[in-house]
Formats: sequence, C-alpha cells, structure tokens
Amino acid sequence: MSTERAAQTAAPGDNGTATMSRAELEAQVVEARRELGDALDELTTRLSPSYQAAQLAHGTKQAAADVGGLLTGNGLPEHDPSRSRNAKILLGVAAVGAATVAIILVRAVRH
Repeated sequence: MSTERAAQTAAPGDNGTATMSRAELEAQVVEARRELGDALDELTTRLSPSYQAAQLAHGTKQAAADVGGLLTGNGLPEHDPSRSRNAKILLGVAAVGAATVAIILVRAVRH
C-alpha cells in the first residue's frame, strides 16, 4: 500500500500513524515498551511489602518529629496538611493508649 493510500484510509483517530515510516513506528513501539516497563517496575516497587513497611516507618518517624515540634512550641507543620493530620492521629493514639493504661491500673489497684 502506498503512503498516499495509507493516509487516505487512515481512521480519524489514528494520529497519523498510517503515514509514519516503519522506522518511526518501531521507535514508537520501543518507547511504548520502555514506558510500560518503567510503569510496571514502579508498581511492583510500590506494592512490595518492604516498600510499604519503609513508607510506614518514615511516616511514623515524621509524625513523631512533628508531635515533638508541637510539644516544644513549634506547632504543627502548616505547609503539609497530611503531616499535620498524621501528627494529630499519633497524638490521639498516644492519648487513647495512656487512658487505657490508666484504666487498667485503676482496676488493678481496686481489686
């Protein structure tokens, strides 16, 4: 099929692929495969348990540092709402934990 005929029979949504040379199409396929491989690698990394554990550890350390800043008078981070939220959650968990320990101790002393 000639290039002119291919251009005439190309579908409206082809983005001109019917008029591309074989080398251009092969280069496009190679690039698409590379992008797909990169995306797959990133997904594999993000879904791995070790990556998730590292992210959780990092977030917890950051929240603890933010709570420390709050307790020393520096306040919560204003530039990142998720960090502020995480610090508040950590404070809440610590308060619930302290209240639970206090209740258990009071009940133990009464008996």
